[in-house]
Amino acid sequence: MNTTSLSRRKALAGIGLAASASLLPLSLHSRPKTPPTESPFRYSLNMSTLRGQKLGFRKELEVAAQAGYDGVEIWINSLQEYLKQGHTPQEVRRMIGDLGIKVEDAIGFATWIVDDPTTRRKGMDQAKQEMELLAEIGCPRTAAPPMGATEQPGLDLMAAAERYRALLEIGDQTGVVPQLEIWGFSKNLHTLAQVMFVAVASQHPQAHILPDVYHLYRGGSDIASLRLVNGEAIDVFHMNDYPTAPPREQLKDSHRLYPGDGTGPLVEIIKTLYRAGGPKLLSLELFNEAYWKQDALQVAKTGLAKMKAVVEKAMQS
Repeated sequence: MNTTSLSRRKALAGIGLAASASLLPLSLHSRPKTPPTESPFRYSLNMSTLRGQKLGFRKELEVAAQAGYDGVEIWINSLQEYLKQGHTPQEVRRMIGDLGIKVEDAIGFATWIVDDPTTRRKGMDQAKQEMELLAEIGCPRTAAPPMGATEQPGLDLMAAAERYRALLEIGDQTGVVPQLEIWGFSKNLHTLAQVMFVAVASQHPQAHILPDVYHLYRGGSDIASLRLVNGEAIDVFHMNDYPTAPPREQLKDSHRLYPGDGTGPLVEIIKTLYRAGGPKLLSLELFNEAYWKQDALQVAKTGLAKMKAVVEKAMQS
C-alpha cells in the first residue's frame, strides 16, 4: 500500500468509523465517577530502570520477580545478547515460567516509520524478526516508537498510518501487537493527538498506543485529552514523574523521577485511565543515572512502592 492509495474521503470515513471504537468513551459508556477500592492495575518493571546496573537479561528478570512485580518490559537487545551466550528461546520461556513473572512487552528500535524506502524495508524486516523471537518466548507486545523520524518535522501522518498498518499486519502473523509509542522529544509523533491520528487512520482492529507520563508532558500534550481515549486502545502505560526544572522543552530522559516525586498529575492520570475502562499494566520506565548507581533490587522495590502509593491515592480520592 502506498501513500496515494487512500483517498482523502476514504481516509476520513475510515477515521470516523474507527473513532467510534477508540474515542469518546465517556459519552458512549457508563463509567463510575468514583474508582473502587480494588485496583484494576497491574505493575511492571521496564528494564531501562535498571539499565545502568548492567545486570544482564536473567538477573534483570530475577530482580523484578524478587521485588514483587507482576510483569516486565524487556529490552530486545538484552534478550539477544543472552541468546548469543548459548541460550535458546525455549530456555528463556521456561526461565520466565519458573520465576513466576510475565514478559508483557518489549522495547525495540526498528526504523519501520521512516520515509526512505530502503531504511524502512530494513526496519520492517528487523521488526518481523524481533516479533517472531518475542512470540517464541511468549511476549504478546512490542513498542513501536517513531525511530528514525525524530529530527526532521513534517512526517506525513497518513503515510505513517499506512506503515503502522503494515507493522500491525506483521503482528497478525506473529501474534505480537506493536503499540504505537509517543516520543515527546521527537519532531513527529510527540503528541497524543498525532499518535491517535496514526492509530485510528491505520484502520486496524489491533491498533494500540503506548503513552508515557514524561513523554506526554515533554511533547506538550494536555493530560485532560486522555479522557478521549477508549481504554481498549491502551494496554501498557509508562509510569514516571518529572521535576519543575529544567523547562519542559529542555527535559531529558535522565530527568525522570520515581512516580510521586515530581510535579506530574499522576493521580489525575490514574483516575482517567480507570474511567477509560479495561485492565492496565503500569510500567515503571526510568533512565535516572542517580538510580543506576544504587542497588538494583532497592530501586525496583522503591519504584513499585511509589507506583502503588499513587494508585492508592487515586482510588481513594
